[in-house]
Amino acid sequence: MAKATLLSAEEYLRTSLSPDCDYVDGELEERNVGEFQHARIQQRLAAYFGARERDWGIVGAPELRVQVSPDRFRVADYCVLAQSAPREQVIATPPLLAIEILSPEDRVSRTEERIEDFLAMGVPYVWLIDPTSRRAWVYTPGQRTEAREGMLHANPPIEMPWTELFDEA
Repeated sequence: MAKATLLSAEEYLRTSLSPDCDYVDGELEERNVGEFQHARIQQRLAAYFGARERDWGIVGAPELRVQVSPDRFRVADYCVLAQSAPREQVIATPPLLAIEILSPEDRVSRTEERIEDFLAMGVPYVWLIDPTSRRAWVYTPGQRTEAREGMLHANPPIEMPWTELFDEA
């Protein structure tokens, strides 16, 4: 992953990057995206949560910039927000749930740093989905649990049978 000090936070927020990058302490960090499995999991998340938005009082969105601290912006693979949350173009109010999807090139240390940033911001749940191993984990402050019962959980009651993500993926 290339890192370069290129922009101030204000410049980052005015810039369209394709694909979008994280902004961490003055540096742009590329993200691993664009592979079929990653995109397919994102699409399935969007379909699953989109069908439940009204019933669950949520709003889901892929590829959102989230300001996790004054000098850090992470682009979440998928976020679930409360319907009552403010409509921010760049999310500054902690989402109910942030979801990260691993790509084969992702490093554990970098992924865990991303997850810690979301948790430190106040996101109560982060799901990590690995399409290659067909495994998933739920992170909460101070805890990581593998989703072995076939369900990913968050509170308010947001559940997903994660094995469905991998059918034909």
